Amino acid sequence: MKVPFVRFGPMHQEIQKDILDTFHKLYQKDWYINGPEVESFEHEFASYCGANHCVGCGNGLDALYLILRGYEIHEGDEVIVPSNTYIATALAVSYAGARPVFVEPDIDTFMINPKRIEEKITEKTKAIIAVHLYGQTADMDNINRIAKKYGLKVIEDAAQAHGARYKGYRAGNLGDAAGFSFYPSKNLGALGDAGAVVTNDPELAAKVKALTNYGSDRKYHNIYQGINSRLDEVQAGFLRVKLRHLDRFNKQRKTIAEKYLAQIDQDQIIKPSVSNDSEAVWHIFAVRTKKRQHFQKYLQENGIGTVIHYPIAIHLQEAYKDLNMKKGQLPIAEQIADEEISLPIWYGMSDEEVSYVVEKVNVWKPDDL
Repeated sequence: MKVPFVRFGPMHQEIQKDILDTFHKLYQKDWYINGPEVESFEHEFASYCGANHCVGCGNGLDALYLILRGYEIHEGDEVIVPSNTYIATALAVSYAGARPVFVEPDIDTFMINPKRIEEKITEKTKAIIAVHLYGQTADMDNINRIAKKYGLKVIEDAAQAHGARYKGYRAGNLGDAAGFSFYPSKNLGALGDAGAVVTNDPELAAKVKALTNYGSDRKYHNIYQGINSRLDEVQAGFLRVKLRHLDRFNKQRKTIAEKYLAQIDQDQIIKPSVSNDSEAVWHIFAVRTKKRQHFQKYLQENGIGTVIHYPIAIHLQEAYKDLNMKKGQLPIAEQIADEEISLPIWYGMSDEEVSYVVEKVNVWKPDDL
């Protein structure tokens, strides 16, 4: 049996007619930018998140950057970010001209540890980016408490958490603003690049809307030095179709994850830990093992696809050599980078495929090297 790391076919086959009908409708309209489809998606996704405003944009990185720009975070400022996350989180800070300040994660949840945040706050700190990594939410009560104490903005990086909840509230409605990615592999994925900013702050929403469109609040009237980062009508239409099914898609991911958690019994594998406050949507099912290279090779030989998230911690990437950080300075992020490996989890996985993954993981004999 072969089980790829991800497969879109089962999901897309189910909604193919609606997707094609949407494309045909939009093709006939001859309106491709900043039209009614984008406006409808923005309204629907804001409502889904439980927030008041949504502004579509080109991708998830732009979403975070636009929030930082909207809050006038710039050169000379610092922003707290997790040391274990995709590099886009830090890049957004750098693009805004500010400096990313890394805070180590909780080794069990992979996410930023609030107990380590205060020691990194200085008079230059302007915001905390809380990444809802792998589909579960960060410890938002403690993060918001710290932010309030120091007068900081809380920005959710919700690129992997479409539909996830924290104490009953959805990601996107847990801080001052949230950046979403709709990259095709996300739980809510477009058929290309797309993103959005979600917020309850009307002033921020209006500013972000202008910034996405060359800084223009109306045609040929530019109030900011903006960028071109717009969600197009076609992708918005596709996202509207998928949004109607998102909870159903997430429900199956949760079922698969529950089977993995209950049935994987391998003493060389550390399974992910989920907070009781978080209702995860399992964008990624990340495990850890000290014998990752052997484990990945073994699974590959048995037809099971895996991905490593992320093999080089951000502070050790060449892109951030200007920070002058050395190996050993952020040991928890480095340990996760050395040990993490993600198992297949996608809508449409059959019970047989899930059981096959569990079986092969359980019979793995890492000592037989």
